[in-house]
Amino acid sequence: MDLRTRYLGLELRSPLVASASPLTGDLDGLRRLERAGAGAVVLPSLFEEQISHELAEIDRQFATGQPARAGPPPYPRELDDYNAGVWTYLALAEKAKKTLAIPVIGSLNGRSLGGWVRHATRLQEAGVDAIELNLYDVAADPAVGSAELEAGYLDLIAAVKAAVRLPVAVKLGPSFTALANMALRMVGAGADGLVLFNRFYQPDIDLESLSMRPRLQLSTPEELRLPLRWTAILYGRVRASLALTSGVHGGGDAAKALLAGADVAMLASALLLHGPEHLRTVERQLITLLRRSGIASPAAARGMLSQQGVPDPAAFERANYLRTLHSWTTPRGLTPTSPTRG
Repeated sequence: MDLRTRYLGLELRSPLVASASPLTGDLDGLRRLERAGAGAVVLPSLFEEQISHELAEIDRQFATGQPARAGPPPYPRELDDYNAGVWTYLALAEKAKKTLAIPVIGSLNGRSLGGWVRHATRLQEAGVDAIELNLYDVAADPAVGSAELEAGYLDLIAAVKAAVRLPVAVKLGPSFTALANMALRMVGAGADGLVLFNRFYQPDIDLESLSMRPRLQLSTPEELRLPLRWTAILYGRVRASLALTSGVHGGGDAAKALLAGADVAMLASALLLHGPEHLRTVERQLITLLRRSGIASPAAARGMLSQQGVPDPAAFERANYLRTLHSWTTPRGLTPTSPTRG
């Protein structure tokens, strides 16, 4: 089967893309992903906090005349095991481009407009094929309204797009009041693609130390439905590539992503659980499912079950709410009870 697809204007051998994870953070992992059949790879995000710490160390050396400290520059402890800073990151991007035959996508997570733009240009100089803007920002300040936040995102996209010649994708979260409208405005600001969705990791409370603790939990296939729904709604309504991520663990999940309208299905958690070679299994499953349904290629599958492509478009909206509730059947052996308030 011809699995070729286009994403961000790039020709990919397969719609299966390895998204940002520790596996894409070193050359060995990237080689394994390419051998397993990845259509493209997304490098781990370069965080502006890492950049600012590295530049602060350089300033310290010039200001004090002291030699560089041994080892990597000091970062916040939570970044110690992630990646080693901007220069190491750019070196990885350069080596990946020289080594791999598949597209390499750089990822940025910034806090200031200048930081995003400056390091997007550095990624371009390193030779990446595209840039993914990782909008990982929790709107927790009650003094900042949605209009101000959204305007900031649009300014950011426009500034990065004006600074680089590369295609730019935006990895966004689902928490917008009018998500379809925001997606349209992001594309209008210059986004060449949308990645649905960013996963916001939730902290937990440690009852022993009475402190907040970060908690990393890999995705499950049940998380597929939210990005699946919005991919199906946005397909054909925005002039941009669509990538579905979160919950893609097998070939069936990838097939659903294509049917909803995605150009690519991105995997991270499944590859961390089963290794890069799991891509081969996912590809075989995808081909089997498409052939069984009489679909000749991913291109032919794309958007078949989008909101525009189904007889009942309301299935993606609130009109399907009651039908979903009535579809519940009480498990055998349990006695139905009357619903209660609250």
